[in-house]
Amino acid sequence: MQGFLRPFRRDPGSADSCARMPWLSDNSYARSRPDIFVLEQSAGSADNSLSASGLIPSSRTGRMIHSALDDSPQFNRQTRIAIMFVVAGLCIAALTGALMKYLSDSLSIFQITWFRFTGQTLLFLPITLWIVGRSTFRPARPTLQFVRGLTLSTATLAFVNGARTTDYADAIAILYAYPFLLTLIAVLFLGEKVRLVGWLGVAGGFLGVLLVIRPQFTHVDIGALWVFLCAMIVSVQMAINRKLGSLSHPMVTTFWGGLVAAVSLSFFVPFHWSGIPVELIWVMLLMVAVGAVSQGCLVYGFGLAEASTLAPFTYFEIIAAVVFGYMVFQTVPDWMSWAGIILIISCGLAVARSLRNGQAVKKSAKF
Repeated sequence: MQGFLRPFRRDPGSADSCARMPWLSDNSYARSRPDIFVLEQSAGSADNSLSASGLIPSSRTGRMIHSALDDSPQFNRQTRIAIMFVVAGLCIAALTGALMKYLSDSLSIFQITWFRFTGQTLLFLPITLWIVGRSTFRPARPTLQFVRGLTLSTATLAFVNGARTTDYADAIAILYAYPFLLTLIAVLFLGEKVRLVGWLGVAGGFLGVLLVIRPQFTHVDIGALWVFLCAMIVSVQMAINRKLGSLSHPMVTTFWGGLVAAVSLSFFVPFHWSGIPVELIWVMLLMVAVGAVSQGCLVYGFGLAEASTLAPFTYFEIIAAVVFGYMVFQTVPDWMSWAGIILIISCGLAVARSLRNGQAVKKSAKF
């Protein structure tokens, strides 16, 4: 267990600990994390150039160090472990979302979301206290932590409400519009500049979302619009993450996000409470458990490798959503939805690759 938690144990006197925990050093630290059940990652700070989509291109020095470490078997093994944890966390997150959609047929979305974050908070509290200690209750930038928690609760509500009437795989695909929305936020509000390849990726990504949503003048898919609203809220949360990433331990940010979400939802749950059928209690407990495991895998995985290295693997969640959509709801995307999903993944991978090579962002303003 000590070895498993090594990336998060705080030993300020150790240079190795600063390498594993960049928020202890003067270097900037960044992570990205996709999905609203994932909604718990940390992202970069002001010292490095931050990409417009939440992915961080390495600086000249960082690339030299990264290149040197790439030749190290230990680094390669660590990166492979990080990829395995992130992919596992995202696949489990897709299962969490499927369980929430399943429960939404019988329970209020407020009730489901409240149980989701209350359970996560109770499970993460002792773990965070053991790893971080008393500083758990002294989070950096408490106002930003509070706003981030509100984005978690509202985004989850929007997603579950939309997924009730939308095929699950389509809902997850629409959700992945958030990296492209984050690009627009970075340009409009953060002063970042994006080159042509970045804009082409954004345009292609939005085209893929339109293929999945397929808006019509005679019929409006309200569920798809709710999921797209969720993607908009998640993009705002990602912008907040980029500030908190270098200031707050990821476990602390994860804990406070869940706590604020649970407390904020507590004001609405009494007005939307309904009895839980006995057969759904185990589904509810499973949702809480797998949700917490998903968060743990993601926090650990993003603590072992750079976000730019892991970003391409985040799209495994869409594939997992297709699988769980078929297993739980017996639905599969039609050919046009498949075309949209492929376009979203392709454009996302292209932007991630260009950002990793330092091609997409011409200039990045400090956040």
